[in-house]
Amino acid sequence: MQQKPASKQIQENVQNAVEGVKQEVASARRPWYLTIKWGFILIGVYAIQLTLFGLLAFWVHIHPILPVDIAITREFQENQAPWLRYTMIVVSYLGSNFPIFVLLIILTAVVFWFIRLRLEALMVVGLSAVSAALNALLKYLVARPRPTASVVEIIQAASGQSFPSGHVMSYLAYFGLLFSLGIILFRGKHWWRMVLLIIPALFVVLVGPSRIYLGDHWASDVLGAYLIGGVLLGLTLYLYLYLKQKGVLSTKGPGEKPT
Repeated sequence: MQQKPASKQIQENVQNAVEGVKQEVASARRPWYLTIKWGFILIGVYAIQLTLFGLLAFWVHIHPILPVDIAITREFQENQAPWLRYTMIVVSYLGSNFPIFVLLIILTAVVFWFIRLRLEALMVVGLSAVSAALNALLKYLVARPRPTASVVEIIQAASGQSFPSGHVMSYLAYFGLLFSLGIILFRGKHWWRMVLLIIPALFVVLVGPSRIYLGDHWASDVLGAYLIGGVLLGLTLYLYLYLKQKGVLSTKGPGEKPT
């Protein structure tokens, strides 16, 4: 019996593995009525944040240095244990290295596209791009200076304006969307779903404290970024659900119903 060439055998194995992943992802998808339910619950939570952000932005524009911000930063920085300092630096690493973060976003979009989540792939790229542009505009409009060494310790210096935190907004756009898609699209206790929920949640939760601890931002910068980043994420989810319901970029694999 003639054996297949090694290269062809490897190619077939890879194709079989890819098809297995696609089928597992497809089988974990939620029914559409549950998808809509979970999506609009998240949107409702995000929607109430816009007014609070507007009030906070106006306040810090008039009062760039707030006593409560100074007190919070000093409280955060009291613990100078090496493990804590390194953890905060690691958490902020992606946001401080733009090319690596962009590469990760593109890679995620490619993976989503490859497993037939094409609308999700476009949303990952689109939301990150819009978030970066909005952050730059808000920084320009509010024009709040960053913390200085005369007031708090600057562990990791950053340039530009302070309000709102770019790290927090970019992490909410990328990791927050991954977390939301993990809730909306999938069900069950698949290991990859747990990873899709736990890791993004940790980054979103920890990035805010890391910016305060490192002396790059005031606590109100971080709060403002969570508020406006949440609003942007909510609007994106609303658009995503609308397009998904319309069947935009929907695909169908072997033996699957249209998604």
